[in-house]
Parts: sequence; structure tokens; C-alpha cells
Amino acid sequence: MIFGRGRFPAAVGTFEAAVEAQDADAAERVFARLTQTFGKAADADLRAAGPRLSALLGQVPSGPRAVVAVLIGACVERGADPLACAPAVFASSLDAFEQAAVFCERWTAAGRGELPGHEGECLEEADFERIGFEPVMAWEALPQFEMACVAMLNSPQVRREVAGRQELAAAVARVAELSDEPFKCLVYALAVLDDEPFIALDRATGAGFALRASGIGDNFQLHTLLADALIGPGLVEGQAPSAEAVACCRDQPGMVPTTGSFNLVGADGEWIWNEGKPADIPVVDGVRLVVLDPPAYQRSWPAGRFFPGMTGELVYDHRLAPEESAALLARVAEPIR
Repeated sequence: MIFGRGRFPAAVGTFEAAVEAQDADAAERVFARLTQTFGKAADADLRAAGPRLSALLGQVPSGPRAVVAVLIGACVERGADPLACAPAVFASSLDAFEQAAVFCERWTAAGRGELPGHEGECLEEADFERIGFEPVMAWEALPQFEMACVAMLNSPQVRREVAGRQELAAAVARVAELSDEPFKCLVYALAVLDDEPFIALDRATGAGFALRASGIGDNFQLHTLLADALIGPGLVEGQAPSAEAVACCRDQPGMVPTTGSFNLVGADGEWIWNEGKPADIPVVDGVRLVVLDPPAYQRSWPAGRFFPGMTGELVYDHRLAPEESAALLARVAEPIR
């Protein structure tokens, strides 16, 4: 076992040397050892390997680059410094999505019909000539880059400090438009808010409450944490979620059944669907505004985190002054049904 674990650092060193020497044949040979020995590597070795592999990522040939990005993500999940690893993963992912947009455009222009799967289904040898090697490889690599980026974005430090999220989000949106493929995990991860102010208005009583949200992946998770923050302490009436449901939405593994406590409505009168994300909630005077109505019908779902590696928080701050709540409520449209 000790020898098996020691093989991974050796493979990292050999791969590093091959890539830096631009020896493609040697890099390809050692790449297999890198992936084969990863599973037995000690956490300390993975912590050390993450930044080293990240420093190489831009030089890795397009074929194995996405898999190396996934390995970097796995290193981060086992303790490697996400701030050291994320910039290279984001840069390579941005390049892949930009190349994938070229692939989609050229595939359509060539009259090739429905886009192929990411594992090469329906691709022909001639496609590498008519479309280009790099765009084809980028298209095939998108699921791996999506996985690697989400691993980086689980870190609140990365979400707050690492640049490039907006450019990557725009590139992902372009490919989604061209392909009708949502890339939902990456889209939602790139849109996660941190230390984001929210105001919740209880329409029945007119009371308003200020809160701050961080690391919440979707509105199912937001709904449960909002009910805990307001119903739990008795600030508004309703059915509070269980402690287990709340814990699963914060930082505990798994999911437990829960029942909806509210009907959430935006300032524009549109329902805020649980399937959506907090970043889509309309802003009023610089703050995302949620109106709490009684549930229109009973809704149940498994409570938990949309991103199991991401800690979710919704912190109650203070109760708004009555006149402030009334002024905000006056600007809210009636719910659109």
C-alpha cells in the first residue's frame, strides 16, 4: 500500500517533466499512470499535486487536458488549495467552451444535423477535417470541464476572489444557446451568490426582514433555509422545516423529505419557482426581494444541497421598520397566476 501510494507523486513528477519538455509521446504514456495511481494516493500527495497539475494545465494537449482538470478538481476536494488551482481550470474551461461554440457553428453550417454526444457518437473522421481538431476535442471535453469547474466553485474563496466567472458564464451561455444543452450544474454554480442581501416581505402582516445568503445552489434550498430563519423563531406563521432538513441544506450530507412553507413571489409578481436559482430573483433598490404568500398547494421535495460540496447559509439580520416594509410592499405587483 505504501508503494502504491508513492507511485502517484512519481507519476506527477514524470508527467510534469514530459509536459514541460513538450514530449507528447512521453506525456501520453505517463498520463495513464497518473490516472491509474490517483485512487491510491494519500491526501497529502493530492494536496501537493493540485497546484502542480494546475500550473501545467494550459500546456497539456487538448486530448487529456479535461481529464487533468478533473484530477485537479478531485485534488481540491481532498484538500488542495482551490485559489491556486482555480485560475488555470477556469482558463482552460473558457477556452474549451469558446472552441465548442465554434464546433456547434461549423457543425450546423456543414449540415450535419443533430449535434453529437460528448462521447463521440455520430462523429466521423471527416469531421476533424471539416470542423477542426480543437473544436471537436473541446466539444467532447465539456462534461469534464463542467465537473472540474464546479469542484472549484464549491469554495467560497474561489467564488469571491478568482476572476473569470463572468467570461466563463458568457461562453457557457453561448454554447447552451447553440446546442440547446443547459449545462445546468455549471450555470447554477457560476451564479451562486455570497454575502448577498435579501429582503423577505410577509404579505399577510406587512412585516419585512433583512437576511444574507451565501452558497445556496437553488431555490429549493433557499426556500427551506428561509422557512427556518423566519418561521423557526416565530417571526412569521407557517410550517417550519425539520432540523434535519435544515442541516442537509446547510452542510450535512444527504436529503430528507420536507414540505413547502410559502409561495415565493418576486417584486414583478412572477412566482419564484423552487427549480430556479437565487440569482434570478428580481432586485429592488439593490436588494433581492422575496414576497411570502401562503402555499397555493402543498409541495414536497427532498431537502438538501444542490451542490453537495458547497456550504449553504441564510443568516437573519434584522426586522425592517414598518414604514420601510410598507414602502417596499407598495412596489410589489400582485402575483401572476
